[in-house]
This record gives sequence, C-alpha cells and structure tokens, in this order.
Amino acid sequence: MNERTRTYLSGRFGEYYRRSDIEGPPASNEREWGHIPFTPGDGTTMIRHQSWFDVAGSGSITDFLAREQPRHVYHSVGRYDDPDASRMGAKGWRGADLVFDLDADHLPGVDPEATSYPEMLAACKEALFALLDFLEGDFGFTDPTVVFSGGRGYHVHVRADRVQELGRDQRDEIVEYVRGPDVAFEDLLRTETVEGLGLKNPTQKRMLPTEGGWGARVHRHLLDLVDELRELPEEEALARLQEFDGVGEGKATATLRAATDNYDQLREGNIDVHAAVVSIAKRLFEQTLAEDGAPIDEPVTTDINRLIRLPGSLHGGSGLVVTEIDRGDLDDFRPLRDAIPAQFRGNEIRVDVVDPGPATFGGEQGFMIEGGKQAVDEALGVFLMARGRAEKVAE
Repeated sequence: MNERTRTYLSGRFGEYYRRSDIEGPPASNEREWGHIPFTPGDGTTMIRHQSWFDVAGSGSITDFLAREQPRHVYHSVGRYDDPDASRMGAKGWRGADLVFDLDADHLPGVDPEATSYPEMLAACKEALFALLDFLEGDFGFTDPTVVFSGGRGYHVHVRADRVQELGRDQRDEIVEYVRGPDVAFEDLLRTETVEGLGLKNPTQKRMLPTEGGWGARVHRHLLDLVDELRELPEEEALARLQEFDGVGEGKATATLRAATDNYDQLREGNIDVHAAVVSIAKRLFEQTLAEDGAPIDEPVTTDINRLIRLPGSLHGGSGLVVTEIDRGDLDDFRPLRDAIPAQFRGNEIRVDVVDPGPATFGGEQGFMIEGGKQAVDEALGVFLMARGRAEKVAE
C-alpha cells in the first residue's frame, strides 16, 4: 500500500466514522481498548491498554474514531478494575465474555488458495449455524450476539452472567465439546430395562438420546437414513446401506427390515432392535463427530484477555463494516452486499488495479477486474485497495 492509498483510506475511514453512531459493548468502561492506525510500511502497530475514558472521554467512541481514523478497532472480551494498566496482571480481572471465532481460512476442506472469497464466506456461514446449534440447543444460551468480522468469518459473543467467571480450562472443555469431543460410541448411550412382554427375566436395551447433545445428533442422522431407506426401492436401499464400511448384504438386509418393522422403536432411540443397526449407528457416530462439529478457533475462546473487533467499525483489510446481525436475519445476510458502508456507495474514484482477476462484490455475481488505471465505484475501490489489489491514483 503506497502513501497516497494509505492517506486516502485513512481519510475515508475517518469520514465514515464522522457519519456513524457507534456504541460500545456492555460494560464498555470495564474493557481494554485498542486500535491499529494506518502506519507506513508493511508492519502494523497495535495501540492498546487504553480505557473507555482514553477513547471516549466525555464524548463518544465515534468522536475518537473520526479523529484517529484507525485501520482496525478492538475491545477486550475481559472486564477489569483498571483496564488501562500496562500489565495484564495489574488490570484486576473481573470476568470475560465467552467468544467464538470462525475464520474461513481454518475451516476443514477450505483451501484459501483454491477457494474464492464468496465461497469461503458461504462455508463459514454453514459453520456458524452449526455453532449456534450447540450454543442454543446444547448450552441453552438464548441471546448470543452474532457479528460478521468484516473479513473472512464471524464472531459470536455470549455475555450471560454464568459464563463471566469461567477460567481457561473450563472454556477449553467447551471448545472440545463444540469441535467434537473425544468420546467413544458407548459413552453416548443410555441403558433402559425392558420388563413384561412375556419375558421371564428383564433385559436391557441401549438407547441413543433424542433430546439433545451429541447422542441426539447421531440419532438424527440415523433416523434421516432410516427415512431415506423407507422411500427407496429395495434394491437401491440395500445398495445405499452397503456404502458403509463393513456392511455387507446380510447386515444391509437386516437393517432394512428393522427400518420397516421397528420404525417406532428406532424413532425413540432404541438401537438394539438388531445388531446390524448397532453397526450402522457406530458408523454414523464416526461420521457425525467428523462432520457436525463447529471448527472454532480454540485460542480465541480460551483467551480471557482477548481483544476482538468492535461492531460498527471498519475492517482495514476489506473496507467492510464489522456488522452485528440479528439472529432472524442470518439466512438472508450477504457480507459482500450488506456490509458495504453506505458512505462509500455512489461515488466514482480512480484506482490502479495491480492484481487483476475475478472478484465478487456488491452482489452474488462474479466479474473480472481488469488491470491498470480505471474509474470504479468508491465502495469497490476501497475494497480493492484494502485487500492490496489496487492503489489510489490522482483524480
């Protein structure tokens, strides 16, 4: 990024903040604040150990941001007695929000070199929904705050009172559970005693939980498979079952019969209707652990002093808004459409594109960016310059 580009972006970021009304998170005065300015060169300098008084004083955080024109803005997840103390041990830790970071670069199956930016964002949203399923369904958090990071992923903040005093080890246990616990199949099962029905002695049946947790996830996959089998012609159903390792014609036939004759028991979670069903359930257990976890960034969640991006601020690597999203709006949220600053729309500027090629911006359709000097919409120009694909030229 050359000096003209840096000066231009810094000025336009400042103009964005002058026309914005940004509020801090709950307990802003108990948090540490930090920012990265538009400094010359390739390196970055974090200015941190600031208090709310340092950044807002008697005014607002927006006044500070309009004046300083930072490239990135952060606040701590932790709350402190003295947030501006220069040593962490002197701050007086009070507690910390439980935060999760989903970054497309770290998602399994995503190669940043071969996957387009829109494709990475779409994959990250799928992981986000998986994470929210854990937080809302398994942990019972009713109001997590969801934020598009402005870059390649999403942040989720849980600020419930019951998480504030969790230590690093407890947060690490949450990470392990969400990513996929190190458990055996039998650990998920519960055993129920069956009496009556003409049986001389009581017997035991193994049950997959249906009400929640990883056991319920395995049961959901099992029941989905059973419903699929019941819809298929017999030959196709048997072939489908034999796709599982170790399942031959005999086990496939027994499982298909159980899917028909013992459907109600399977729906209730009973896998002991036949040994073949147990074999299939074990395969689905392995698949569920591999596919259903949320690939969160472990160091972010376990760090009780972490700095995280301020919602409403601009991401200096994209020019997009760090956007808080209502839970009901997640399905329709499109980062490359909905996180574009309104202040940058509708003006043409001249840039020199130094990294031409495919791009997606402002909608769902991709297009080609030609190299060289050209006039573009300012929102696109800021995006290209922030990502290092263009430099500002004189108007």
